[in-house]
Amino acid sequence: MQGNQKLNLFSFTMIVVGLVIGMGIFRTAATSAKDAIEPSVYFTAWILGGFVALCGALTYAEIGSRYPVTGGYYKVFSYAYHPSIAFAINCIILISNAASLSAVALIGSGYITKLFPGFDWNDTHKALISCVAIIFFYGINLMGLRMSSRAQNILMLIKIGMIVVLILALFFPHDSSTAVTVSNAVTSTGESMSWIQSLGISLIAVSFTYGGYQQTINFGNEVNQPAKNIPRGIFIGIAIIIGLYLLVNLSYYTIVGFDQMKGEREIAYVVMEKTFGARGADIFSFFLFFGVLAYVNALLMSNPRVMYAMSQERTLPAFFSRQNPKNQVFTISLTVFAAMCIVILFFAQTFDKILNFTIFLDCFGMVASSATIFILRKRTKHLDGTGIFKMKLYPIMPLIFMSAYLFVGISIALQTPDTALVGLAVLGGFMLIYFLTSKFRTTNPEQQV
Repeated sequence: MQGNQKLNLFSFTMIVVGLVIGMGIFRTAATSAKDAIEPSVYFTAWILGGFVALCGALTYAEIGSRYPVTGGYYKVFSYAYHPSIAFAINCIILISNAASLSAVALIGSGYITKLFPGFDWNDTHKALISCVAIIFFYGINLMGLRMSSRAQNILMLIKIGMIVVLILALFFPHDSSTAVTVSNAVTSTGESMSWIQSLGISLIAVSFTYGGYQQTINFGNEVNQPAKNIPRGIFIGIAIIIGLYLLVNLSYYTIVGFDQMKGEREIAYVVMEKTFGARGADIFSFFLFFGVLAYVNALLMSNPRVMYAMSQERTLPAFFSRQNPKNQVFTISLTVFAAMCIVILFFAQTFDKILNFTIFLDCFGMVASSATIFILRKRTKHLDGTGIFKMKLYPIMPLIFMSAYLFVGISIALQTPDTALVGLAVLGGFMLIYFLTSKFRTTNPEQQV
């Protein structure tokens, strides 16, 4: 990677924030509230989610410092475990990420279509709008990492601006009348749940909203001074995210009301409408659509690097590692991932329906990847004292992180056992594919750290 294509601390921090803050905070608050039997469950889920994210950020900061390579999220699996596990988990993560990108883009389209209430919008129209956004940022990423990171910085500033507006709404007078009619089915199952059960289910949506920062280790040696800037970028990014999320949720709770939140999808629009009127809500939706593009751009930047790493390990065909000689873009990997997003876009269902499946798949990746810190600590003792980042309170932090995602995975399995079975089948299927195709691969070169 040429020096002029390296990511500086600010750009890397914006990527961290961009990977985490998609459209989740503008949608999942309603889902989390619906699954919470009382406000104490709701706010506990968001505070706990932030603490777990911090534990995860510390863990991945050390993993990234000890193993700073391009496509690190794949290579750390391959190095610490068997390549079949790396192949299987990263394949389902790629599918999950593509589905998440498509779902988030659809939600963004839902906001932008509010600017044209006279048109009878359907799911196909929204998918087409999302498709155009994906293709546009596919083109941006083809121009190189420096161009895509600049676009990321601008889009993230827009998105953070939208979040700041939601927070500032707390200090403006607002309409206290009920803006939505709560569905009769919203609380039908919540009353029979215990506090702990409700917390586990509420954490599903919260986990989706906080997830994504672990992918930053995919950039590895593309970050300037990775041993120093990777942990700094994650620390700063996750601190920004926690503060923004808690304040936005306070705004939702104060302006919309806990019971009304349960029945509203575009909850941010309701806040703006109550505070600044329909005109203000329309303007907000316009800029929010551009904010969501930061998430689209960040995933288009990150995931092709996983495919590149898998190609280097010979678990994907060699052409996935091809780079443009002028700007080092992984052209084939980027094109395949963008195409995967578009295909899923036209076959995916609503955000709520794919949420459990996406998070259940992510639980595998979160637990397995964070557990590699125990292996890396043993194998890379020679790096201690060389300036790499070492977390404090080890091994408490990674154990808390792993336990939290096990709790979420079990909650999903209890709530929707079919989803859990499908997820396990997909994981097993990819492992089988790895072994069935092993004879077509040459022996992998020995890995070194």
